[in-house]
Amino acid sequence: MTTQKTVLILCTGNSCRSQMAEVLLRHELGAAGRVLSAGTRPQPKVAEGAIAALRAAGLPTEGLYPKDVDAVINEPIDLVVTVCDNAKETCPIFPRPVPRLHIAFHDPHGEPLESFIRVRDDISARLVPAVRAALGV
Repeated sequence: MTTQKTVLILCTGNSCRSQMAEVLLRHELGAAGRVLSAGTRPQPKVAEGAIAALRAAGLPTEGLYPKDVDAVINEPIDLVVTVCDNAKETCPIFPRPVPRLHIAFHDPHGEPLESFIRVRDDISARLVPAVRAALGV
């Protein structure tokens, strides 16, 4: 039996890229992965464009909300993935050593839906296979 791996997707505001990555990874990894997302300075809500881009792909968006990294820092995390350069630079020290992966994505905040869709597709194309490889799933 395979042990479920936990991935934390980390960005600054946890309102756009990390939220889309969380939903995409959760969908792609299924039972093999537990996916969390958080921000170093979370925004008040998830960006409407991120919600719309996920829904356009037929992915669930219920229950998404920005979380502070402090809320998940003591979780048993197997991999931390930073999706913006600021989060990489300000990534906190975790209670135990955790492998890290950095893949930066364009921030579509404030841009038209098409930008969110491009970032969603870029996350799917680059982040999902990198996480699968890093976790061996």
